[in-house]
Formats: sequence, structure tokens, C-alpha cells
Amino acid sequence: MNTAEAPVTGTGEPWNAEEFTARLRAVPAGHYHDRHPFNVRMHEGALTPAELRRWIINRFHYQRHIPVKDALILAKLGEPALRRAWLRRIQDHDGVVEGEGGIERWLRLGEAAGIERSQLRSGAGVLPGVRLAVDGYVNFCRLRSPLEAVAASLTELAAPGIMRTRIDAFERHYRWIDAEGPAYFRDRIGQGGRDGAEALGLVVAWAGTRREQEAAVAALSFKCDVLWSLLDAVDRAGEDR
Repeated sequence: MNTAEAPVTGTGEPWNAEEFTARLRAVPAGHYHDRHPFNVRMHEGALTPAELRRWIINRFHYQRHIPVKDALILAKLGEPALRRAWLRRIQDHDGVVEGEGGIERWLRLGEAAGIERSQLRSGAGVLPGVRLAVDGYVNFCRLRSPLEAVAASLTELAAPGIMRTRIDAFERHYRWIDAEGPAYFRDRIGQGGRDGAEALGLVVAWAGTRREQEAAVAALSFKCDVLWSLLDAVDRAGEDR
């Protein structure tokens, strides 16, 4: 799937808050990676253990870069209150102390699936296409405006739904994975809903012109492409073997 960024023309009057919000929500509603064939097969219970492990290894490469991109966004924020709020996202993934946080829970998911955490940390098995997609997202957050970087994070609006579906799939179809393995997904239901609402409020408040609004929509479309491209690489790796 290729949902190229919509052209940012900047022509016309700004959308009102209701229409702008609807346009933002429509992007993940139509292009979120829950529709990718690999995710569909995962949720239907059709993945082999090797396929699921390949996804865990490659998705970890994305997970470990979430606090990196959030640190880049934090550095762009000019108000202490905004930085304090965004810092929480880094702590959610890195933890406040060793042994906590989303990255630690993903390492435990890997262990529950039979993958040594040393393998996950080493990056062995991460596909070139996954590295390219993740690098593209990190560099987007590094180089683009605060508005665009925050708007790209709005895939979180769709995160609670896919997390619930994923938990159900693991409990139904992948019982060979220890029941505590999917703890990351459980935690992200609340975190994703909170973070998505927070970021949406910022984007709607910051985008005062039609050009800025279109740039925000394009940024969110780009992020959907990143997640889709990651799964493309994981899915096609199975075809090459």
C-alpha cells in the first residue's frame, strides 16, 4: 500500500476545528496498518511461530526508537508544561527505573515467544526495509516542524482498537506464548488513548492556517505509510525464504 502524502497547497480558508479533526481521524480510519494483510493474518491466528517471531524482532526495532523520536519532539517544544507532558511518553517506553517501561515489556514478549533478549537488543534479524522505514520516521521528527512531528504521532488514535484485537488474537490463537507476554498491548490501550487525545488537542490548536492543517494531515498519512512499509518488509521476507 502506498498512501503518498497529499499535496499541501495552503489554498482556501482554514477548516473549522470539527472538520479538521474529522479529516485527521479519517487518515488512520482508512490507512492504518490493522488492514495490512500481515496484521489481518496475525489477528486471524494464521501466523506460524517463525512469522510471529520475525514480526516481534522487527517491530522491536520500531519500539526502541519511539523514545528517540519523542526526545526529538520534546526538544522542539518551547513551553515547560509541554515538555513535562511529552516527557511522560519517553518514560512510558524507557521506564523511570531499570526493568520498567514499554521497551522492557517488549523484551519480555520476545522471551515469552522464545527469543533471547540479547538477540532483540543486538538488532540481528532486523530487515533493511524495516530499518529504512524507522529511520525515515525518526528523521521526519528530527527535521520537520513541531506541528508535523506531533501530527505524525496521531496514529495513536487508532492504537487502542488494534491493541484490543491483538490481545484477543494472542489469547485465542497463540497460546504457546506465555500469558504475560502480551502485557505491552494491555498497557498501550490506556496510554494510546490518552496520548492520542493529548496530541490531537495540540495539533488542532497549533494549526491556524489551511497550509498548516494540510501539512498535519500529510504528516499523519506519512506515519501510516511508515507502519505499512514496516509490515511490507516483514511480510515479504517470508516470501523470499
